[in-house]
Amino acid sequence: MRIFKTRTVASDSCKKGRVMVRPGGKGPEIPAKPSRMIHVDDVVLVRKPPVTYSFKVKALTENRLGAKLVPEYMENVTTRDQLDLLDVVKISGFIDRRKGLGRPTKREARELNRFTSEVFTDTDFEDFPDDEEPGSGPGRDWTFDFDESDFES
Repeated sequence: MRIFKTRTVASDSCKKGRVMVRPGGKGPEIPAKPSRMIHVDDVVLVRKPPVTYSFKVKALTENRLGAKLVPEYMENVTTRDQLDLLDVVKISGFIDRRKGLGRPTKREARELNRFTSEVFTDTDFEDFPDDEEPGSGPGRDWTFDFDESDFES
């Protein structure tokens, strides 16, 4: 019922154990095989990381449907906490970029610049002393005086 873009993707997800069925909307979740028959009031759970979507079957049909008719046959009953995960991932997606994924897109770069400018505008960097040579400045006497006798045992 249009949860996946193609039948091949749907079949692969079933084989990987990402699709579960809760018969009658109650009881334990049963792993779904690609050819499993569903019934009215079944809840289909689809794990598309990081979210697990839940869909309640309202009615059945023999034929394929247009996208506008799908709400008459299926209801999205995904919990709010699962949907909130999408917002978290959307916000943190450009911050936690894994190594090797390449440079940020223009959109990600704009969002990153906007985020960093909001964070660092509150900090006043003028209060920090200029960097000086190591060992110079008050309380930083880093000169060492070693003799040969210091290394003998």
